[in-house]
Amino acid sequence: MKRWMIGYGFVMALGAFVLTWLEYQHAVRLFSTEAYILVLAVLFTAMGIWVGHRLTGARGKEAFEKNTRALQSLGISEREYQVLELLAEGCTNREIGNRLFISANTVKTHLARLYEKLEVSRRTQAIHRAKALRLIP
Repeated sequence: MKRWMIGYGFVMALGAFVLTWLEYQHAVRLFSTEAYILVLAVLFTAMGIWVGHRLTGARGKEAFEKNTRALQSLGISEREYQVLELLAEGCTNREIGNRLFISANTVKTHLARLYEKLEVSRRTQAIHRAKALRLIP
């Protein structure tokens, strides 16, 4: 991180030196002040985007690995897990039923059992708890 900040500071100092050198070469007389401000703004914007991308975009996404031990210890069945995955996608009970070819009442039953096993009382709590246990990505 320090290396990037030092590099960024060096580039800024180099840019200031180049602008000062241009001023001494009487290039200021050739172009208006607004043109220099525009060039400077574009350069610093591009440099900021580049540095930001290098600092934040370098993290690789780790592959999700389902916590099978937690699934077994909680006693979540395969069908309940499918309901949980669709719940995390934001599906309604009817949509979950249509995708799994089960009735909406069966979905409600699976959800009630999931809430009990995850010790929650709402959909959002179930999703949050499942993510904390690494059951879903």
